[in-house]
Amino acid sequence: MPKKPSSTAASQEERAFAKLGLVRDIDLALHLPLRYEDETRITRLADAREGELVQIEATVVEQSIQYQPRKQLIVKVDDGTQTCTLRFFNFYPSQSKSLAVGKRVRARGELRGHVSAWAGSSLTMLHPVCRAASGALPQSLTPVYSTVAGLSQPVLRHAVADGLARARRDGLLDETLPPEFTRLIGSMPLYSLTTALGFLHHPSPDAALATLEDRSHPAWQRLKAEELLAQQLSQQVARRERAGLQAPVLLPRPGGLYEQLAAVLPFALTGAQQRVVGEIVQDLALPRPMHRLLQGDVGSGKTVVAALAAAACIDAGWQCALMVPTEILAEQHFRKLVGWLEPLGVQVAWLTGGAKNKAKREALARVASGEAMLVVGTHAVIQDSVVFRNLALAIIDEQHRFGVAQRLALRGKMAGPAAPAEAGALPEPGLPAYEPHLLMMSATPIPRTLAMSYYADLDVSTIDELPPGRSPIVTRVIANSRRDELIARIGDQVDAGRQVYWVCPLIEESEALDLATATDTHAELSAALPGVQVGLLHSRMPAAEKKAVMEHFSSGRMAVLVSTTVIEVGVDVPNASLMVVEHAERFGLSQLHQLRGRVGRGAAASACVLMYALPEGGRLSESARARLRAMAETQDGFEIARRDLDIRGPGEFLGARQSGAAMLRFADLETDGELLEWARELAPRLLAGQPAQAERHIERWMGGKAEFLKA
Repeated sequence: MPKKPSSTAASQEERAFAKLGLVRDIDLALHLPLRYEDETRITRLADAREGELVQIEATVVEQSIQYQPRKQLIVKVDDGTQTCTLRFFNFYPSQSKSLAVGKRVRARGELRGHVSAWAGSSLTMLHPVCRAASGALPQSLTPVYSTVAGLSQPVLRHAVADGLARARRDGLLDETLPPEFTRLIGSMPLYSLTTALGFLHHPSPDAALATLEDRSHPAWQRLKAEELLAQQLSQQVARRERAGLQAPVLLPRPGGLYEQLAAVLPFALTGAQQRVVGEIVQDLALPRPMHRLLQGDVGSGKTVVAALAAAACIDAGWQCALMVPTEILAEQHFRKLVGWLEPLGVQVAWLTGGAKNKAKREALARVASGEAMLVVGTHAVIQDSVVFRNLALAIIDEQHRFGVAQRLALRGKMAGPAAPAEAGALPEPGLPAYEPHLLMMSATPIPRTLAMSYYADLDVSTIDELPPGRSPIVTRVIANSRRDELIARIGDQVDAGRQVYWVCPLIEESEALDLATATDTHAELSAALPGVQVGLLHSRMPAAEKKAVMEHFSSGRMAVLVSTTVIEVGVDVPNASLMVVEHAERFGLSQLHQLRGRVGRGAAASACVLMYALPEGGRLSESARARLRAMAETQDGFEIARRDLDIRGPGEFLGARQSGAAMLRFADLETDGELLEWARELAPRLLAGQPAQAERHIERWMGGKAEFLKA
C-alpha cells in the first residue's frame, strides 16, 4: 500500500483496508468496482440534456458565497457554448481556491435545468466532481469501489492498482487451470484471469456497460467460474480431511437401548424417518466422523430421529449432546427425550444459562462422571465449565442459528480417547484423538443450488414426508384494518375450546419503528376477551417466568398466547389451531413458515393469519409482497426455501456459517447454475490430477475462509 504522510493517517487507512478485508495483494486485485464513471470524454453544454451525467470542461467566470437560504459556494462556468452554475453546500477553503475566477476546470455531475432562447441558460450541477483541466483524458472508464469511512476513492483506486500490479508481478494471477479445463467454460478462453481482472478494473469506453453491471460479460464469467471452482475445491478438501480423522464406532447392541426405544415409541415412524435414521446409524457405525445435515419441513419429526441417533450413541457406551438455540426449545426437547429415554434407564442432564447454581453444579458433575449419558441445553453446553467424560455425538438443532465458533466449541468438547467402560475402544496408536460425530438439524430446507455449493461438504438427509394426522393449514393475508374482525374470530376459536398464538415483532414501543408491540397487544386482547386467560411471552422475561407461561399454554389453561418470535421454533401445542402474525410484512419468509408450523399439529382445522400494515406511502415493498404471496400460495417448505433464496439470497439459510465473510462474492447461485455444474465436475479432477494447482487456487480465492467448512 502507498506510504502515508503520517503514522496516524496510516493507521486509520490500514484499519479501513482491514475492515474491507483488503490485506493481501490478491485481496486488492479481487476488490472489483461497484460501478464506473465515464471521464474519457467531454460533453459540450450546448449538446447536453437535462438529467444526463456529463463531464464538461469550462472556465470559471464568477464565484460567490451565498448565505440564504443556507451557506453555499456558487461557481459560474462557461465552456464557450453555454454557461452552467456549480453549487456546493459543503465546501472547504481549498475548494474555493481551486475554483477561482479564470481557472480552467473539468466538472462531472448530473445536469439540471435547461437552456431557452428568452431566459438564457439555467443549467446547474449540484456538488459535481471537479479537477483542474490539465493532462490527457483517461483512456478507460473510472472504477468506483465499495469503501468505508476514512478511505477515499482516489486512495482506494491507487491501492487497488498497486495491488493488482504486484499480484501480476509476483505470479499470484498465474493460471491454475490447465487449458483443457478453461475450454469447458465456453467463451472464457478469450480471457485469462490477468486479462479479465485488468479489463474489469479499467474497461474501455466502448465496453457494453449493461454486461458489466449484470455481470454477464465474459470477463465476469471467468471470475465467477474461478470463484465457484475455489469453493468446490475447498469443500472437497474438507471432506477428504474429515475422512482421515478417527471417530468412535457407535454400534447399537442387539436388544439394547436403540431397539428398546424404537419398540416403545407411541407412534410409527414414517417411511422418510426410517430412511434418514438408517442413513445416520450407518454413518455412526463407521470409524470416521459423521458430518450430516438433517433437513425436514416444520413438524416432519426431526426430534425423534435425533432421539434414535442419541440412543445408538448411548447404546455403544458414549455420551451425546444436543444443543439448541433457545431455552423454550431446549425445554421442549428435554421433556420429550426424558419421556422417551428415562423409563429405559437413561439419565438426561439439562444445561441452560438460567439454571440455578446448585442444579447446575449437580448437572455438571453428572456430565463429567458420565452418569448423564445425554445432555440437552442451549449455548451453556459449550461453556468452559462443561466437561464430558466421553462425548461421541454432537447434535445441533436449528444449526443456522449458531456461529462457527460455537459449533467448533461443541466439537472440541470431546476431551480425547476416554473410552466407555463397556466399549474399551481407543484410537489406533499414533493417531490423533477421536473427533465426535456431528449431526446438524434444520427446519429450513436447503434449496438444491445451496446444497450443491455452500453445503457440498455435508451429507444431507431429508425428511420429505409429514407424519399422518397433521391437519392442513389455511393461510390468509389481511390488512390491519380488519383487526376487530380478527379479534372476534379469536373469541369464536376460544369458545370452541381451541388455543391461539398472536405473534408481534417488538416487545415495547420503539421510536424507530411504529409497530404494534407485544405488551400493547396483550393489554388490548385481555380487554377485548373478558374471562379469557391471555398470556404474554418474550425474550426479556426471566427463564422461570417463561417456563411457567409455556406450561400454562401447553396444558390448555391459557387460551391465547401473545408472544414475540421466541416461539418461532420447536414449540408443540397440538390444541393450538390459529396463528396470527402481526406486521407480517416485517418478517422473513422462512421465519413466517416456521411460525405457521406452530399450528396444524392436531386433528383440528388450523389457520395462519398474516396481518400487514401499509407504510406511509400506502404500498408494501416488492419483497414484502413477494413473501406474503409465497406464504398464501404454498405450504411446501422446499418451495418456500426456493423463493426465499430468490428474494433474499443465501444468508438466511447459511446463518453464521460464513462468520460474516461471504464465501461467494461474485457468483450468483440463481443465474450461474451452468458455471456451478462446471465447477462441480472439474473440482475432483483438478484435486486428483494436480493437487498443487488446486491448493494455489483455493488459497487465492478462499484465504482462511475454508476454515468455516469445519463447523
